Amino acid sequence: MKAKIISVGNSAGIILPKEVLDSMKVEKGDTLYIRETVSGYEVSPYDPDFDEYMEAARIIMRENRDALRRLAGHDD
Repeated sequence: MKAKIISVGNSAGIILPKEVLDSMKVEKGDTLYIRETVSGYEVSPYDPDFDEYMEAARIIMRENRDALRRLAGHDD
């Protein structure tokens, strides 16, 4: 499925077909979450709880970086 990129002021926007919006259970004005994956980008409905969990995970990973590297077998 194609999506067109259009100008929105000094930014750009993507036009999503109605079928996509219905399938995602979102509508005009809702916020979407965009995440980079190994195969490209994933777009999903924004979940503020998930955002909080991810920020907590980032803090934990940053604070425990050395221990996590040892657990992963990267002792360099």
